Amino acid sequence: MMKKKVFALALACAVSLSLLAGCGNDGSGNSAAPTGSAAGGENSAPAENVTITVGASPAPHAEILEQVVPILAEQGITLEIQEFTDYIVPNNAVESGEIDANYFQHITYLNNFNTEHGTHLASVGEIHYEPFGIYAGRVSSLEELPDGAVIGIPNDPTNGGRALLLLQEQGLITLPEDAGLEPTVLDIVENPHNYQIEELEAAQLPRSLSSLDIAVINGNYAIDAGLNVADALAIESNDGAAATAYANVVAVREGNENNEAIQALVDALRSEEIRTWIEQEYQGAVVPLD
Repeated sequence: MMKKKVFALALACAVSLSLLAGCGNDGSGNSAAPTGSAAGGENSAPAENVTITVGASPAPHAEILEQVVPILAEQGITLEIQEFTDYIVPNNAVESGEIDANYFQHITYLNNFNTEHGTHLASVGEIHYEPFGIYAGRVSSLEELPDGAVIGIPNDPTNGGRALLLLQEQGLITLPEDAGLEPTVLDIVENPHNYQIEELEAAQLPRSLSSLDIAVINGNYAIDAGLNVADALAIESNDGAAATAYANVVAVREGNENNEAIQALVDALRSEEIRTWIEQEYQGAVVPLD
């Protein structure tokens, strides 16, 4: 579920501190606080050669973080990236203090996760927006969808609801006017072609396209699977509301929002250099936010 990448500063002492900070256990079975880590709490300033550990999905989040490494290194901050392939473990890792922050989820998912799991996570900055897309499986266009077509959507409440809203936007189903951001399959009021909505773990959707007629896929998993947003059969309309509701954020445990090393990370992610790189690299699949 997790892959660790360590980006150390060039100096040997920085490498040593980074490795020491990466040790997650004190030998007694309890998690040890990383030496020089940003996990020290609110208003702690980054000391020389401080290390911060950030969890991220492989694409685009970890890829973007890799571009930030030299920016932070100039400020004496070593960035350690831990890659996660699901949406639950990285939030629990921040909650427990195992890692300092994560960067993989949109704000609506974060808020829902706190409510459902009793966690205490907070956003420290909106970074980008990833338009949801409908991708071809066994059919190559929405017009070719047969009656009873099988449509894959994510099985978590926020992204599943987002997928249903996109299907409605394309005229495939109808939801109640007061459906909000998290409608469920049970809320569908009109499905004239008897489409079968199959709820799967979001990460499984790209790999399941051969057994689905179409699938609504999260931007990060589409990118990771090599799916091009330009080839999507339909994408979410960016009317401002979607970008607000689904802004991807850097999240920390409550109380660490003002940590200076974390703030430096957010500033780097919002820099013009990173903004330009994102626009050139992802060609509309990832949209930097102001």
